Amino acid sequence: MHSSDLNYAGTLLFLAGFIALMGIITGEIFYPTGYSTANSEISDLGSTRPPEALIYQPSATIFNGTMILTGILVLAGAFFAHRAGWERWSSLLLALVGTGILGVGIFPGNVGTLHGLSAMLTFIGGGIAAVMSARALCGPFRFIAVLLGCITLLALLGLGVLIPVLGDGGAERWIAYPIIFWLTGLGGYFLGEAVFLQREPRKNPPVSSNGMGRHGKNHP
Repeated sequence: MHSSDLNYAGTLLFLAGFIALMGIITGEIFYPTGYSTANSEISDLGSTRPPEALIYQPSATIFNGTMILTGILVLAGAFFAHRAGWERWSSLLLALVGTGILGVGIFPGNVGTLHGLSAMLTFIGGGIAAVMSARALCGPFRFIAVLLGCITLLALLGLGVLIPVLGDGGAERWIAYPIIFWLTGLGGYFLGEAVFLQREPRKNPPVSSNGMGRHGKNHP
């Protein structure tokens, strides 16, 4: 693993999670009265679904711009993670999540089908990516990543049960927010790994009990 590329990947992913969360909160602040985290979907900030397709400024610009920026940051983070030597499939799944987030911003709720496909790519891809990333992680965060991914996937499967209890918006947030926390945590993980490599550049990665190194690769 290359520490400089890990630093780039970690910084980009940490910022992606932070910007996504704060952008959503800021969009909610400026949305007209009537928006609620229980009954309003996150994407309503950009535009509600047809046939109403209501767009309120500046919330729409804030939300759509946030999603576009977040998607670009995640894609760039996936690129640097792959270049640093992170596990190939985990890097690819991370890139798919970034593509979905980017699509959510480019195609607001009033676009309909393309927005729905982008959201599903983000949610399903994010849940799977978080779970699968555990193969290339070590320490407590690998279990946290699995937990966050499972929460997203189970919330998707249990929408019919969650919506009557939490509302459309509340149920969607149980799907989306674990992905945001995973991105932020993964960024912090990469930054920590970069520091480890910078401090001990000539030492072999410690071997775990299953014979795997710090990054899920076999070492002689």
